[in-house]
Amino acid sequence: MIFGHISTLEKDTPLLPQALAKGLDYLAKTDLVALPAGKHEIEGKDIYVSINEYETQPREVRRAEAHVEYLDIQYIISGEELIAYSLLAADNEVLSDELAAKDAIFYKTVQQETDLIMTKGVYAIFFPWDVHRPNCTLQETSKVKKAVVKIKMSLLK
Repeated sequence: MIFGHISTLEKDTPLLPQALAKGLDYLAKTDLVALPAGKHEIEGKDIYVSINEYETQPREVRRAEAHVEYLDIQYIISGEELIAYSLLAADNEVLSDELAAKDAIFYKTVQQETDLIMTKGVYAIFFPWDVHRPNCTLQETSKVKKAVVKIKMSLLK
């Protein structure tokens, strides 16, 4: 997992693989406020962004998830949320395996979650070994607009 702020991209991107730098550069240079909700291709199906708008929910009702084929760059355009994060562990109890349909596996139990406070301009990069529980209420319910850049893991090899 990598955690950062859009204001430090000039320092961050030279240290990252090209595909990650491309995804972050897209976030920095695109008018995301004007971009409508939905899926938008950046580099075909290899790199794309989903713009999501929602209200946060209590942590207890949000599912922890991980992905295999794609990594996530989750970026807050407006609002605030908490994302609970943990490393993938063998004792995490699977709730639902939707890898074939959605590239997502959901967990009933996750050990040792750490809270990430996500506010405007903050991004978090989640790799396949990073379990994350997004869209959680921080202190009060918040309306959030978020960009989730999906990058095919094969681009990092």
